[in-house]
Amino acid sequence: MANNNSGGGLSHEKIETSNFLMIVLILLVLLVGGLVEIVPLFFQKSTTEPVKGIQPYTALQLAGRDIYTREGCYNCHSQMIRPFRAETLRYGHYSVAGEFVYDHPFQWGSKRTGPDLHRVGGKYSDQWHRDHLNNPRDLVPESNMPAYPWLLKDMVDAASMPAHMKALRAVGVPYTDDQIAKSSEEVKGKTEVEAVIAYLQVLGIHVK
Repeated sequence: MANNNSGGGLSHEKIETSNFLMIVLILLVLLVGGLVEIVPLFFQKSTTEPVKGIQPYTALQLAGRDIYTREGCYNCHSQMIRPFRAETLRYGHYSVAGEFVYDHPFQWGSKRTGPDLHRVGGKYSDQWHRDHLNNPRDLVPESNMPAYPWLLKDMVDAASMPAHMKALRAVGVPYTDDQIAKSSEEVKGKTEVEAVIAYLQVLGIHVK
C-alpha cells in the first residue's frame, strides 16, 4: 500500500517538530489577534475620550503619583474596579477607560494585597491619609502595609516637574506652557506626603 504521508505542505508533525516554525506561527497568530482585538480600541470614543470633568493631574498631584509609583504601591493596590457585583458593592462604580486617558502608565490590575484605590478620592480626610501613611497600624491594627514615615519629612523634587510635564505633553496630555512654567513653584516647599495625599484625593471622583 502506498504511503500517503509524504505529501508536501504543512502538517501537525512538521509544525510540532520545528521550533522555528512553531515560534513563527505563534507570533503570527498573536499579531493577527492583536490587530483584531486591540487596534479598534484606538478609534472608539469610549476608550480615547476623557470622562466629563476629568482634568490632567496638577503638578502636585502628578508628583504624588510619581511617589506612589516609586514606592511600589501598585504592587499591593490596584486601580481597576471590575464590573462584578462584589466589587461594585465594596468599592463603587466600576472603572471606565475614559478615566485613565491622562495616566501614563495606568495603574490597572486585579492582584490585591490591599484594597483597590480607584474610588478612594474623598473617602477619607487628608489627616487620615497622613496618619495612615506614617503608620498604618495606628488606624488599622491588623494592617500588613509598611509604614512610610520619610514621606512626612522628604520634600518634593520641584526641579524635575517641568521636564516631566513636557514628556507627558508629548504623549498627549494637554498641559499648557503656563502650567509647565508654574509647576516647580506649585510644588516648592511641599512634602512628599502632601503630594501623595493630593493624588489619592482625586482618584475616581468623576464617576459615581
